[in-house]
Amino acid sequence: MCDICVMNAIKGRMLSRRSFFKGGTTTAAAAMVGGVASAPAALAQGASAVTDMTHTLSVDFPTFGGSPGIAYDKQFDFAANGYNLYSLTVNEHTGTHIDAPLHFSADGASVDEIPVESLVCPLCILDIRARAAEDRDTQVTPDDLKAWIAAHGPIPDGACVAMNSGWAAKVGTLGFRGADPARPGGLHFPGFHIEATQMLLEETNAVAMAVDTLSLDHGPSADFATHYAWLPAGRYGIECIANLDQLPATGATLVVGAPKVKGGTGGPARIFALA
Repeated sequence: MCDICVMNAIKGRMLSRRSFFKGGTTTAAAAMVGGVASAPAALAQGASAVTDMTHTLSVDFPTFGGSPGIAYDKQFDFAANGYNLYSLTVNEHTGTHIDAPLHFSADGASVDEIPVESLVCPLCILDIRARAAEDRDTQVTPDDLKAWIAAHGPIPDGACVAMNSGWAAKVGTLGFRGADPARPGGLHFPGFHIEATQMLLEETNAVAMAVDTLSLDHGPSADFATHYAWLPAGRYGIECIANLDQLPATGATLVVGAPKVKGGTGGPARIFALA
């Protein structure tokens, strides 16, 4: 989720919690030698399949603001030069992508500063597809989290908690953005309610949340409360994740290929799951 008009309207509220994240980074660094981090316990369970969790990025992929998120400028052509090369102009927050803490804080961690061990996560999937089919503005609530915990046990440390609303199937249709013609700029799709976000922050050690929609907050949000609570607390987000319906509610390990771009607020990522 990133549109220049939206960001200009809200930039005055940017928070500064870089010190919070630095504490986590320092702890993580203590477990690393030469750039090698200790592996999360989830990897020890083994895996028999790899699932691609990434949508193909193109000029046609829907964006929060409605404008294409990527542009190609061919610099060299195989017929003329013996090889092909494009210069790409890419919106950081387009396609399947990462929201780094810096995206919604004044000086939070940039995408290259996310600890590498936080990019390999036990995956917890909250299935709200039935409710979302009836209400496109529905949100993940504390009751959804409590139901998941009752069925599967505590949310593991270092987990990514993902919302499966069924929205990935709408990519390529107008329903993915859910723009309301009667209210220009208004969007409709599910997201995380601020109360569920606060529960994750206060009662778990999850490091990431993921949605199969354009934003961690649901489409009609006017205050981006989940973004402002989650990201400045040193966590990161994943938006437009794919293929959650191909995985179990628990037991998979998510591997997040976050871009290592100095100072970036996020960026398109190649993400896959081991299960």
